[in-house]
Amino acid sequence: MLSLEQTAQYRRTGALVVSNVLSQGEVQELRRVTDEFVEKSRAVTTNSDIYDLEDAHSASAPRVRRIKFPELHHPVYSALVRHPGIVGVLTDLMGPNIRFDVGKLNMKGAGGGDAVEWHQDWAFYPHTNDNLAAGGVMMDDMELINGPLMILPGTHRGPIFDHHAEGQFCGAMDPGRKDVDYSQAIPLTGQAGSITVHHVRTVHGSAPNTSDKPRRLLLLQYRAADAWPLLGIQQGWDAYEKLMVAGVSSNAPRLTEVPVHLPLPAGVRGTIYEIQKSSKQRYWGR
Repeated sequence: MLSLEQTAQYRRTGALVVSNVLSQGEVQELRRVTDEFVEKSRAVTTNSDIYDLEDAHSASAPRVRRIKFPELHHPVYSALVRHPGIVGVLTDLMGPNIRFDVGKLNMKGAGGGDAVEWHQDWAFYPHTNDNLAAGGVMMDDMELINGPLMILPGTHRGPIFDHHAEGQFCGAMDPGRKDVDYSQAIPLTGQAGSITVHHVRTVHGSAPNTSDKPRRLLLLQYRAADAWPLLGIQQGWDAYEKLMVAGVSSNAPRLTEVPVHLPLPAGVRGTIYEIQKSSKQRYWGR
């Protein structure tokens, strides 16, 4: 799937954009299904097992910022978990044995959409080794103006930064500490049907959408089969085994020397949007 130059770029920066992984027909079907979910959200007034809503959400003007676990709620989403193009890219970057973790569809409506503060995914779910990555399916063209995913190149090879505020896990870095040079951030832009891949330790975030176009990114998280979650397997062994998408499973976790800060003590619970509300210092604000 990938060239040597692309794999080298991923190793160097901790992220990659791969064009034309999905067909335009697949993109259109994703948009159709997602529009149906947004339409149904008119009947929802608070966050639910499916929806995470913007504060401005209403029946007359629905504003959905996340569809939780989309792969559990519609076959069009679940089919992408094992999409040969996506899995092919990931096996080139992560090796032959890969297990799916979880999905989420982050959405930013035109003229708004909540920012995601700078963070490392590793702060939320450390494993026995860091061979983990998230693939992001671009359902819309991603441009700087509509709040694309942005990353700090090379941070996947550095430390794990503090994601706590006043002793509680808040899921965000404090920009006031100047742990990284935020001016070096680069956007992961591309046309609909492209995918992003970012390493679990790469510092990333995204600004609000200031354009008149929607910005929808379906994120699918994966881990090497020998990377085991330090917080435990919540769903039980049989369900865990069904998450294999490539290669063979293993019950022998590979232990490597990786920096770990557990997301404990846990404060606010919910999606990253709710958790980050407890952070005191914001880069983009709310």
